[in-house]
Amino acid sequence: MRHRADRAQRPHRPQEDRCRTAGLISTASDRSPSPRPRRREACCAGASVGALPADEGRVRGRPDGPRPRRRELVLSRIQRHFPHDRILSEEAGLLDAAGERTWLVDPLDGSNNVAIGLPTYVVGIGLCLGSTPVMGVVHEPVTGETWHAVRGHGAYGAAGALSGPDPRLPRPGPVVAWTQGYAVERGDVTAVALRAVLELRCRRVLQLWAPLLGWSLLARGTIDAFVGYRAEGVDLPTGALIAAEAGVDLRTLSGARFRPGFAGDDSGRSFVAARGETLAHLLREVGGAVSRSAPG
Repeated sequence: MRHRADRAQRPHRPQEDRCRTAGLISTASDRSPSPRPRRREACCAGASVGALPADEGRVRGRPDGPRPRRRELVLSRIQRHFPHDRILSEEAGLLDAAGERTWLVDPLDGSNNVAIGLPTYVVGIGLCLGSTPVMGVVHEPVTGETWHAVRGHGAYGAAGALSGPDPRLPRPGPVVAWTQGYAVERGDVTAVALRAVLELRCRRVLQLWAPLLGWSLLARGTIDAFVGYRAEGVDLPTGALIAAEAGVDLRTLSGARFRPGFAGDDSGRSFVAARGETLAHLLREVGGAVSRSAPG
């Protein structure tokens, strides 16, 4: 696969975008045993979503400053090309339709970072068939990098296939990203216990305020693990698919297989994502923390 950063800087041609996006959907929704993924189209589609004017990446004094325009650019494009698909956006909620496909859109994951002048944010788009994620794209406008995956066909970035983190437990402890949902209260005993044990047993705990960025770091092997507690549903399937396709193992806090979904109660969206020795280490630690925080 070839990918050049200057693709995102070329003049936008709507007819090309339509063909690329249509190719991506035909791949992601193909139910045949051996679909032929068009990874180049996925990469270009993700980059085109993030290719907005420079001032669209800044929030002028409030977290939701440019989000309405950014959101509408994404939603209108999907609705124009795929009018029968549902769309779930963090800001707009569910735009319902009769189809079984659901787009998951976060046009500015990391808005709180941008609000304080920290340029740490990404654009995320995912596609689910029923409750199953089948395609994910994460684009980082600051660097121009894009990471993407199609279910069953691996995860890729500009340099090629993503191989995930080393399964060996680092001697000084793992570097772990942490996320929790908006509904988690400051004094939630389980969240407090989990964060405490991670700070104690890990080399570093990253609270990025941009979960999709955390997933991309994990898929690239830049960090060793990702732990989430009652995570938000819009971002979860997109990021988890990219990490899983890079070889990351997804588990619940109790160690069972974790199936990332966007619907239902957030109590089903707590997870540990890692590999090998690091995964075993974290499952022991978080399992003990959950047990100690349980009432009675």
